[in-house]
Amino acid sequence: MLFNIFGAERRSHSLENPSVSLTDASAWSAFFNTASSLTGETITFEKALSIPAVWAAVNVIAGTIAHLPFHLFKTQGAVTEKDSANPLYRVIHDRPNDIHTSYAFRKMLVSRLLLDGRFLSIIVADGAGRTTGLIPVPVSKVTIRQQISARGLSRSYTIDGVTYSHTQILDFTLLVADDGVSTISPLVVHRDTFGLMLAAERYASTLLVNGGVPPLALETPAASSPEANTRASEQISTIIAANKRHANKVLPLPTGFSLTPIGVNARDQQLLELRQFQIGEVARILNIAPAMLHDLSTGTYSNVEQQNLNFAQHTIVPLVELIEQEMNAKLFGKKNSNSFVEFDLDGLQRGDFTSRMTGLAMAVNTALITPNEARALDNRPPLEGGDELMIQGATVRLKAQPDTAASEAAQTQPEHQQPATQDETNPVEDNENAE
Repeated sequence: MLFNIFGAERRSHSLENPSVSLTDASAWSAFFNTASSLTGETITFEKALSIPAVWAAVNVIAGTIAHLPFHLFKTQGAVTEKDSANPLYRVIHDRPNDIHTSYAFRKMLVSRLLLDGRFLSIIVADGAGRTTGLIPVPVSKVTIRQQISARGLSRSYTIDGVTYSHTQILDFTLLVADDGVSTISPLVVHRDTFGLMLAAERYASTLLVNGGVPPLALETPAASSPEANTRASEQISTIIAANKRHANKVLPLPTGFSLTPIGVNARDQQLLELRQFQIGEVARILNIAPAMLHDLSTGTYSNVEQQNLNFAQHTIVPLVELIEQEMNAKLFGKKNSNSFVEFDLDGLQRGDFTSRMTGLAMAVNTALITPNEARALDNRPPLEGGDELMIQGATVRLKAQPDTAASEAAQTQPEHQQPATQDETNPVEDNENAE
């Protein structure tokens, strides 16, 4: 980064900066959003996704956030409700633009955020300043400049020659660097770890392509000529290739020649153990439990359920709050305090059916929520008479619960005798009339 003391300017580390040499490998890597590892592998977004554990982790995290209900709310006094009549609701809930659905947009956002560490989107507004769409922008096409002045910080984004203010760009950053502008990309920071995974995959693939035969050294007779050694090497390579296709068990060698394996065999290299270890490394980098990557080697029935809850609390919730806060800050501005966007995490944290039903029943029976509120949490339609609080007893309406003191007094009073009927008071007259 370039810091100009007089102009108080911060500029992104890019090839557009004259102080950066065109032979600077790190600048080229940053420009093309790549990173080179010690294994020689160039780590890109697509190459990282070619690692099965990375693909599984990114897919489950991004897919989970993408399928969560995402709504626009407004607050009026003490009442908060969905603001589905607001035109912004369709942008948030249905289609951010003419190409992407809300699901696709959010999955792309989280996927890039997890590996690149940053995701940018242009806020499209009409003449009245109302947001009408969100357009994703590749980070490699953006130059970010930040100004420091007595008024505070200001930032601008230049995209294809057009400059936008910070209020016109949604800038989701996973971890901001010390300069306050750059982001720390997991792909760059962990490039050697990802490079090792790719190198291991490539080596294992090469080993299998060669029929499981490791690199070999050809021992030749002392009197053989270089031409003879070359011919023998070519013949042996042809024999190994044919043996791979036809699964022959005998490998004939020219007279006087022998083969010696070079390096360590696959068992000693512990390739299977390395692949198992890679799952744990990816889980640590992307903050996800191994059980969510279908690795149940250390899982049991009880702790897998707990890991699912940890996934919601420690993996999903931080990313959800990051997205919510950036959108609320940019889409509504500082002066707005009535509207906000929010993910619905109830479905993610609802747990198993029995526990959920027990919890809802307890909340209804203790007058914590109404029956219709409980039904709404389970995506069921409201019922007539279900908007009043209930309390355990005979499970009646809270206001219909009888007064305890009055009830006890009524139970202690003797029952009143019914007045005697005419037949009971004048039995003699009845007998005379009968005669």
